[in-house]
Amino acid sequence: MRESAGPSSVADSAVASPRIFYGWYIALAAVVIYFMTNGATVAVPPVFYPKFIEEFRSTEAAVTFCGAITLMLAGLLAPLGGALIDRFGVRRLMRVGILMLAASVTLYPFVGAIWHLYILHALFAVALILCGLLINVVLLSNWFVARRGTVIGLLVAGSSLAGAILPNVVAPIIAHPDYGWRWGYGVIAGLVWLVAVPLTFLVIKEHPREVGQHADGRVPSENPSAMMSDGPIVLPGVMFRDALKTSVLWFLALGSAFIWFAILAVQNQLVIYLKRDLGLSQELAAFYLSLIFMFSIAGKFGFGYLSDQFTKRSIMILTTALLFVGSLLLLKFDPDAGGFPLGLVTGRAQLITFAVLFGLGYGGTFSMIQLMVPECFGPRELGRILGLVTLIDTFGAFAGITLTGYLRTATGSYLIPFLTVVIVSLLGLINVWFVRPLPYETRTIGR
Repeated sequence: MRESAGPSSVADSAVASPRIFYGWYIALAAVVIYFMTNGATVAVPPVFYPKFIEEFRSTEAAVTFCGAITLMLAGLLAPLGGALIDRFGVRRLMRVGILMLAASVTLYPFVGAIWHLYILHALFAVALILCGLLINVVLLSNWFVARRGTVIGLLVAGSSLAGAILPNVVAPIIAHPDYGWRWGYGVIAGLVWLVAVPLTFLVIKEHPREVGQHADGRVPSENPSAMMSDGPIVLPGVMFRDALKTSVLWFLALGSAFIWFAILAVQNQLVIYLKRDLGLSQELAAFYLSLIFMFSIAGKFGFGYLSDQFTKRSIMILTTALLFVGSLLLLKFDPDAGGFPLGLVTGRAQLITFAVLFGLGYGGTFSMIQLMVPECFGPRELGRILGLVTLIDTFGAFAGITLTGYLRTATGSYLIPFLTVVIVSLLGLINVWFVRPLPYETRTIGR
């Protein structure tokens, strides 16, 4: 079913701007910045976990708690971050955040104990609120309306691109006897300073009006000069207090929490399972993780584009179903096993199929969560609403990391943890089914 009239109507009533739209520079800068920020803090650290277990003589639960700290604290801070964005704007917060992140990643190679890592991962969380996903979604929502699905799909593909590239960059350095994990992360820290910091300070601008343009690079055909007024911008959408009264918000938030449980559990536990339980090499274990990220690139950008052509709800249901089917492939049916007839994936073919389907579902659901919030509630108080959704889905991410790590340590196997991932991803699909956004002017509070 085709998307109903909305963002496209804005484009249809406009004429093309004679200048190159600066929003494309913003989009490119946002993708690269998010590539580095999410890569340094979320995508890359799990590759180091097996080395942390060995060097600090720790457990799977204690080491993977690093990622849980980042996700949980970022979620707790997300509502505050959303309010700060709505109050102070994007550019100033991004500059503070990128400097904080750059300082934190610089200290990472010098840690000497697990608790040092905990402190740095807490700082990662603060920095991510100020220069990570939430603030970049708000930034691009200022610049794009008709093409919002495409550009936000491109944005979130940046994190998957980081996961596809950076683990394979650092894995040989980690495994090399003359370098090791400290040099490996030092490369990541250097890239943050050389790439992300300059882009944040030199390219990012708050709103198209700063360069005399309008969203999507178009000028309204009727009285365009009036639209260049310096008066306050009144954005359409639902106010935060009204959004709290809708069931749509809570189905979306809970569904995204279950989705993030599954994604972050796999992302933080897979390398440990492949290297320590299956005995694969550091490079091969990192490859399977990067394979998930590779296909999530296609999922993020591809499903983001499709969401501009079809209803966003239908695309989100499809992507969540892919995530569920992919998670099923973490298990294998073994009728000859005594007692419980399920085992863990061990074969190369099934591992690759799992990585492909889970990666597509991961990428698609990641994009659609960011798109469904403005689709359901509009840009009026997007920072606050997206901040609340981020808070709730981060509880899911935290639970996914910590619970699966605890279950692995307690049971000595990843069978129960991965079975939990399957069940939770199914719950995510059920909740997503009930997300049915209504046009702003007809949305009924309490429905």
